[in-house]
Amino acid sequence: MTQSENQTAQGLTDQARAVGETVASKATRARDAVSQAARSAVNAVDEGRAATADRLEETASAVRERSESLPGGPRVRHIAQTAADGLTTTADYVRTHDIKGLVDDVEGVVKNNPGPALLVAAAFGFVLARAMARD
Repeated sequence: MTQSENQTAQGLTDQARAVGETVASKATRARDAVSQAARSAVNAVDEGRAATADRLEETASAVRERSESLPGGPRVRHIAQTAADGLTTTADYVRTHDIKGLVDDVEGVVKNNPGPALLVAAAFGFVLARAMARD
């Protein structure tokens, strides 16, 4: 190989190295931006946990207050009280678990109980659609 060919090959090698470094730098910046966005989303969800828990607790209190005036006798009142207790338990759970713990627990329940999880998801979707249709 001549000296001119060696210089050309070295120039191409240097250009390829520079392109590779540029691509690696941009990939690192993109990864950092995605990581930051994910952290921001987790922080936003964590901040909303307290408000969600408060709403659940308020709903439980309202159910307890109204359960005494429900028609249907003691059985209906007992069912309403049990539902209120469940809402209170859920509120406590939401307050004490971070988003990772919540996601891990939900994944475990869905993996162990796929049929009931699908039914709950369908019911939740129905309730959500109804709530959105009212607004």
